[in-house]
Amino acid sequence: MRAAYFAFDRFPSSKGSAVHIGQMAAELFSVYGGGLLGVLGGGGLPRYQREGDIEIARFDEQIPNLIDRAEAYSAWVAAHLRPHLGTLELVHVRDPWSALPVLGHGHKVVYEVNGLPSIELPHTWPHAAPTSLAKLRDLEQHCLEAADALVVPSAVIADALRKRGINPEKIHLVPNGADPVTPEKPEDAPERYVIYVGALQRWQGVDVLLRAFARLADLTGLSLVICSSVPERRAKPYLRLAERLGVDGRLVWRFTLPHEEVAGWLAGAEVSVAPLTACPRNLDQGCAPLKILESMAAGTPVVASALPAVREILGEDGRLVAPDRPAELARAIRILLEYPQAAREMAERARKRVPAWSQSRARLAQVYRRV
Repeated sequence: MRAAYFAFDRFPSSKGSAVHIGQMAAELFSVYGGGLLGVLGGGGLPRYQREGDIEIARFDEQIPNLIDRAEAYSAWVAAHLRPHLGTLELVHVRDPWSALPVLGHGHKVVYEVNGLPSIELPHTWPHAAPTSLAKLRDLEQHCLEAADALVVPSAVIADALRKRGINPEKIHLVPNGADPVTPEKPEDAPERYVIYVGALQRWQGVDVLLRAFARLADLTGLSLVICSSVPERRAKPYLRLAERLGVDGRLVWRFTLPHEEVAGWLAGAEVSVAPLTACPRNLDQGCAPLKILESMAAGTPVVASALPAVREILGEDGRLVAPDRPAELARAIRILLEYPQAAREMAERARKRVPAWSQSRARLAQVYRRV
């Protein structure tokens, strides 16, 4: 193998990260004539498979403790890398667990920074010890400094890396993309609905959206569709909140839909909502939500939190509201529903802003050539 791509993420899956992995890995293997893809498995996915000149290996050990699982994964990466050390020219990674075992072997390393675990972990694992987070930050810093190039999907994330002292010349902006689609509205979709697409972590602001939707009770024909990328068991807190707010009867849940089916739900919606919260994960680190880009590509008007990373994507072609404020979010949704022509014109302008995946992949190929 001349190239390898490693990610501490399940692939394929219904999450946006899987879409990104699919596009970036495809470009890597196109440039290098195939290679090794190492990802997380489970859920019935095969441990090994071969697709033409691409070998796919999946780590599927069920280890409850996150750090123990990450360390076991790193050892697994090292073992899968070893047979190819004599031929590898470039390895592309997405996280420190993948980066650590691939550094220092003579091949080039491109580290794709979509997020920083030291910032994200306190939100997903609130009881993580400060000492553990400090060690994780040191590990991140080592990997960031040792990699030959860093790829980021947004200028906000690039700025976060520069503030950590990373050489700006190593940082390359490769924005996420989305290809325009015109799928049909699903047959079982409500007649009128607004939509949320994505995972259910606290930073996504689904609770804010539910409270905002409760303020639209007078719009009796309007439903809220939630296309969750995670299983139903993860939605229990929001199901209880929806019941308390009295909106549970107007909610339509779809869990872990295949990515190609989500496009139809987006295209049929009157408004797509991205109610991201004003937490360090979204502000200090930054983000580049695929759900916003895919909503724009579907021609669906977007209401989103006024965060720097969101403004970078939407510009003035969406309704931006202060995060964590259900009343303002409800008001913005209502305005788009009451002025559909203006909403359509805004959505059409937004659609023209979306870079195609082919453009993003071309920029990634330039990074490979440079290193």
